Amino acid sequence: MRKPFFFIVLLSGFYSFIAQGQIPERAEDISPLLIGQTIPDASLNAPDGSVHRVAGIIETKPAILLFYRGGWCPYCNAHLAEIQEAEAEIIELGYQIVAVSPDSPEILQQTDEKQKLNYSLYSDADGTFIKGLGIAFKAPERMSDMLTGSSGGKNEGLLPVPSVFVVDTSGKILFEYINPDFRTRLSAGLLIAVLRELKNSDS
Repeated sequence: MRKPFFFIVLLSGFYSFIAQGQIPERAEDISPLLIGQTIPDASLNAPDGSVHRVAGIIETKPAILLFYRGGWCPYCNAHLAEIQEAEAEIIELGYQIVAVSPDSPEILQQTDEKQKLNYSLYSDADGTFIKGLGIAFKAPERMSDMLTGSSGGKNEGLLPVPSVFVVDTSGKILFEYINPDFRTRLSAGLLIAVLRELKNSDS
């Protein structure tokens, strides 16, 4: 059986100890969950305001979880669009796409309409999910007012490091790409290659 390859950007603080509940000041100092671990369950809001548990979202089909900073971020919007172009192949390989940000449901609706996305967007406005995954860090103070407004008053100044997690229906992490440089994202081509390799490893 072939073993799947994994492409991860290792962070300078990847193995550093982060006290429970402590949020790092810098993106480079996050301490994310690792491949083989199980993601936490959390409540997320859809663009229509309805509440969904993460466990319920992924229980029927493995998922590509995209964590982006918000609809105000041009790099995020470009990445969402690139993944959209690969959606048909991703679905064919047996995965769904789930994108999560601190944006409020109202802002998600705007992003959805502007980007014309077919896949699901969810709001983690208070940062519960990203904190549980270990990818949250404190945003620069100059961004506080903007984040508060775009989250409907729920975001207390947190940002996710833009990340991609591939998880199975139990929430086990099969692959992850995490890069503290928000300008650098996992390409759709490389994501497809990873998914194919994962599929081959199960054959």
